[in-house]
Amino acid sequence: MWDQRYGEEGFAYGVEPNDFLREQVGAFAPGAAVLCLAEGEGRNAVYLAERGCEVTAVDLSPVGLAKAEKLAAERGASITTVAADLSAYDLGEARWDGVVSVWAHVPPAVRGPLHRRVVRALKPGGVLLLEAYTPKQLEHGTGGPPKAELMMTLAGLREELAGREIELGREVEREIHEGRYHDGMSATVQLLARKPAA
Repeated sequence: MWDQRYGEEGFAYGVEPNDFLREQVGAFAPGAAVLCLAEGEGRNAVYLAERGCEVTAVDLSPVGLAKAEKLAAERGASITTVAADLSAYDLGEARWDGVVSVWAHVPPAVRGPLHRRVVRALKPGGVLLLEAYTPKQLEHGTGGPPKAELMMTLAGLREELAGREIELGREVEREIHEGRYHDGMSATVQLLARKPAA
């Protein structure tokens, strides 16, 4: 599915960064090592790289990542891309200053273990920035997965990220305009969590 979608002309979700990432970009200092999950065509990774971060973008689709590399080159930015399945990708341990998870919708059996691996992969003081659709998004039909089980809630994320310092956590309804596939009023959960400093 994703190779087909990213193989379409243009950028499926546009070339501008996610609004929540833009709002919270100050959490990522220049020089920070940042991992972007399910990064697709690279808009968020390139945005962070333009601001001096050392960015690795991981996605299942090599077609999407090829577009990410092209976008980075066009903007004079440098990113590293990795084609991998998030259920098996080794995030490392205490490796990243930041992890960005924007619309990284995976099945519950993958999501819980993935989030635990994210916590291990963050350096002490490292930040997780996440935005995902909530089940209420099914009422809007303006983007996102077709099933509620693939979506997230703030309560569920608090459980999966137990022990982390949640600096910002909220469920919101907001207008999203990101390319052809995210367009209109949407129900999302936004979270900024920090791994306690050693």
